[in-house]
Amino acid sequence: MSMRWLNSILKPQTALLYLYAVLGLCRPGMAQQVSFALLPPHATAIEPAPMTPVQTTTLPEAPGDHRFWDRGNSLLFATSAAFSAADFVVTRDNLRAGGQELNPVVSVFGHSSAGLALNFAGETAGVVAVSYFLHKTGHHKMERAVSLVNIGASAAAVSFGMAHR
Repeated sequence: MSMRWLNSILKPQTALLYLYAVLGLCRPGMAQQVSFALLPPHATAIEPAPMTPVQTTTLPEAPGDHRFWDRGNSLLFATSAAFSAADFVVTRDNLRAGGQELNPVVSVFGHSSAGLALNFAGETAGVVAVSYFLHKTGHHKMERAVSLVNIGASAAAVSFGMAHR
């Protein structure tokens, strides 16, 4: 089978010719713009809107609204911090006994107790920060779910670490 037609297409001169042909065919499509001369005269003039004073009103509280540091969130954050502390203690003890950290993020910090403490403190601070962001954006159920997920993950990690001593 002859491949001469492919060689002629791939030559730089013919490739440039094909490019010009395609761009030339695109010009009529780019020329389809509306002329301002065809628009009615009142459509081209922009008239300013009349100025009215702004009235400030207080919005009523939505049913799901609550203060961020209410009793429920405080309890969730304290529980999350307690499970993170327990996870720190179990992880540190297992690493000292020659164990291996399975979490790749924690394993970066697992070479010293200070690094582990920094990791688990950052985890707790991150839970509070994400919950606050969700609170401010009005996602109150998700705000509490972040703490619950962290509590569950830390409880699972503590249970696993205690079972594999």
